[in-house]
Amino acid sequence: MAKNALAELGMNSEAPRKTHDNTDRIYKVVDNDHDYFVEKDGLRYAGTHLLLELWGASNLADPEHIDDALCAAAEAAGATILHSHFHHFSPNGGVSGVVVLAESHVSIHTWPERDYAALDLFMCGACDPYKAIPVLRRAFAPASVQLSEHRRGLVP
Repeated sequence: MAKNALAELGMNSEAPRKTHDNTDRIYKVVDNDHDYFVEKDGLRYAGTHLLLELWGASNLADPEHIDDALCAAAEAAGATILHSHFHHFSPNGGVSGVVVLAESHVSIHTWPERDYAALDLFMCGACDPYKAIPVLRRAFAPASVQLSEHRRGLVP
């Protein structure tokens, strides 16, 4: 019998808690030769990957609040939300989850006992993940934010 690794961790792999109807935002590939790479500062790359660390943050144990905040952040960046999925580790524990985007993803892992959250915002095409930061600041009210940028898929 195969082991269920998620069950051993007290997790399950149920369907996403919330799906998003994108009928008002149609995502089409107009040019099949276009790869949605970014051209900026004389460089060509797949997308911008921001790593954010929120310290002294609040609302880190509420999956619904986190889902709403990350979806609002993705929309502020100009991204197309496909679906989101969040797992609450216990009634008072952290939350891990992802908002899957047509342009990549936004993910979070929280440690409410330390008022800390780690977020990834990876977006390609015309999306601007920097526009998500003010939304995240309002949602989690961190005392400090550490930010690093990585340009993924840098074309040599």
